Parts: sequence; structure tokens; C-alpha cells
Amino acid sequence: MIELDGQRWVQESLGADMRRLWRVDEVLWEDDTSYQHVLIGRTGQGISLFCDNDRQSTEFSQIVYHEAMMVPGFLLAEKIDNVLIVGSSEGVASRMAVDAGATRVDHVDIDQECVRACAEHLPYGYTPTELAEVERGEGAVRLHYADGWSFLEQALGRGDRYDLIVVDLPDESAEEADSQHNRLYGVEFIRRCHAVLAPGGVIGFQAGSPTVWRNTTLVRAYNRFRTVFDTVTYFGSDEHEWSFLFGRVEQLDDPVNVMLEALPQCSYQPASLDDATLIGSTVPPYSVRHQD
Repeated sequence: MIELDGQRWVQESLGADMRRLWRVDEVLWEDDTSYQHVLIGRTGQGISLFCDNDRQSTEFSQIVYHEAMMVPGFLLAEKIDNVLIVGSSEGVASRMAVDAGATRVDHVDIDQECVRACAEHLPYGYTPTELAEVERGEGAVRLHYADGWSFLEQALGRGDRYDLIVVDLPDESAEEADSQHNRLYGVEFIRRCHAVLAPGGVIGFQAGSPTVWRNTTLVRAYNRFRTVFDTVTYFGSDEHEWSFLFGRVEQLDDPVNVMLEALPQCSYQPASLDDATLIGSTVPPYSVRHQD
């Protein structure tokens, strides 16, 4: 955090030569966990979560982000019974999965301190009471404080199968290829996810920004998904700045129509997207479709 004009600001990197400033009017919780620097504070978008100075979610826009990440997967998967969520410390994704009909949600997050701080201070996602329940494995959601890489290896050994796997991590670093969480964006990790999918199963990834001046990680993710899956569905939120990729085990001739047909029957009815959104947000940017 920096001081500017007598106020405190989080300086978020948008690239090697770009920064965005977030004014923090009140710090609710700040600490270095074993994995990252976490700050939860009041901003112009309400209570907001920052990890290593990157905005992860805000009270104002989190529903748009989380629905863009979750709803296409709900609609593309053959069924929603067993769900795996890697990351997504706030707990919103776990709640959505249960609302969509999941009877078992394995939530895997390596950073226990961050998850508990989110439950204590964010007005969305797990409450402290809910967090205690999912930590004990009571109910549909079971929280595992573990590395996603190792959890997938163990799940494969147990013979576990998931209808939907969602990976929601801090952004892939375009420069730090060997960073801890960058492993979970690579082809080998995507293949690990693929190996534990049930028939008709779907994988969804937060894939980066579509803006042409910072789309390096989106292009990488798009190419990786096309290496692993015959059917890759892009969803770029029209009211946020992030894109998501979804891969299904079996080939779908018309994934957009599959989503349109499934939406009316979906147990989770979204508040921030509809038929027109599904039609208009599923074409990858020109620079992604037409790579040099």
C-alpha cells in the first residue's frame, strides 16, 4: 500500500508498464500468510479482497464475476452432482454449486489464513459459522486446506469423479513462469483435471483478461485448452474484465445452444446474465482467434 494525497492506495499491476490504484478507506484485515499478502478493506466498490495487491473480488461486482465463472459450467455439464473447486477463497463458488444442485462439493484452497479472513470480514461467501461447518465436512461442502496439484493426484488414486471442476486462482503470472500457482494453469494440471471428470463433465478456468494489451495469459490458456479438449467454450464477461474457458469431455457441436436449452431448467438462476449474454459473450476476441 502506498500513501498519496494523505490517503492509502493499493497499487495493482496491469502489466510491466501499467498500474491501477484502489483507494482503501479502511483496512479490515491485512497480513502476510504463508503464501501471499492479503488485504481486506473498504474501497469505492465496498469491502474488497486483494491478494499480492491484485484485486480478487469486491462487494459491488463479485456476483458478476462468480456467475461468469460458474454458470456456463452448470449449463454445459451433463449433470451437477459432484463438484470440485480449486481456489476461490471467498466461498461464493461453493454456495453457487450447492444452489445448482450439487450434493458434494470439494473445496480445495491452500491458504487457510486467507479463507478464514474472508469468512470473518467479507459480506459475501462463507460466514464464520458456515466455514466451521465446511471445515468439519458437515453438509454438502467439504473444505480441504491442500495444494490443488496434490489433491488431484490423490483424487485420481481414489477413483473420484467430478461433474464440474472450477479453478479460480490469482491471475497467472506472465513473467514468473515457475511461480507456485502458475503450475495450476499448465497443460499437465488441466490433464489431471480431465482425468477425474465424470462422463459429461466440464472444467472451467479463470483465464485472464481479453484486453489486447494484457491478453498474454488468455492466449496461453486458450491454446492449452484446445490442446486437451475437442470442445472449448469461451465466456467473456460483458460487465467485468475477465474471461473464462470451459472444456467438456465429449465433443459438443453447438455448446451455445446447449447452454440456452439448459438455462431455464437450471436450479441456479443467475442474476447477471441471460440468453442474450450467453449468445453475445461466447465469441473469443479477434486477437485470440487470429493469432500470429
